[in-house]
Amino acid sequence: MSKVVQLGFWSAAVLLALGAPALAQESATALVTATGALGAGLVIIGAGFGIGRLAASAVESMARQPEVADNIQTAMIISAALIEGVTFFALIVCIIRGS
Repeated sequence: MSKVVQLGFWSAAVLLALGAPALAQESATALVTATGALGAGLVIIGAGFGIGRLAASAVESMARQPEVADNIQTAMIISAALIEGVTFFALIVCIIRGS
């Protein structure tokens, strides 16, 4: 199995294991808070992975064609800013829904 599938499996297993005691309580606010925190963590991991891949590809492209390095760098910065914008939006949604 790939590492991504294993990570997803273990994340789901932990969430299910921690969810049973939370749902046994009178109010299920602990589960909502835990899922908000889990969602925020997944957003950060995804954004870090995406920006890392973006930077690696851009540096490799600059090494292959140094004459267009300025254009590649500009496109990389714009793409990274868009990824960060979506990440901040997703974090705000996780924080609001988790509260």
